Amino acid sequence: MAEFCLVMVLLVPLVLAVVQLALVLHVRNTITAAAADGARSASRAGAAPELGAQRAREQISRVLSPRYARDVAVERASVGGVPLVVVRVRTTVPALGLFGSTVQLDATGRAVVETG
Repeated sequence: MAEFCLVMVLLVPLVLAVVQLALVLHVRNTITAAAADGARSASRAGAAPELGAQRAREQISRVLSPRYARDVAVERASVGGVPLVVVRVRTTVPALGLFGSTVQLDATGRAVVETG
């Protein structure tokens, strides 16, 4: 019984840390994929830039929660004369379980604008 208590004092925080890391990575990967897909949607010929933000918000809300999709911005940019659509998603994830301080996550998706 004593050994069990000694091991659990070390094992429980380790397991909780792995679960928390998995949560943060899941949110990061989801918002990155949503930003990239939003940029591709907005880059189609004749598509409005707001379509990209809407698409990113829908995907984030469907997979995570609408609170993670509050800060989605779309802008047009140009790199080397090539027109791009840039979708930026900013959100926060609780750093300690579901409560406590938060970690800021930023994701950017870029796509070349189609000309038709």
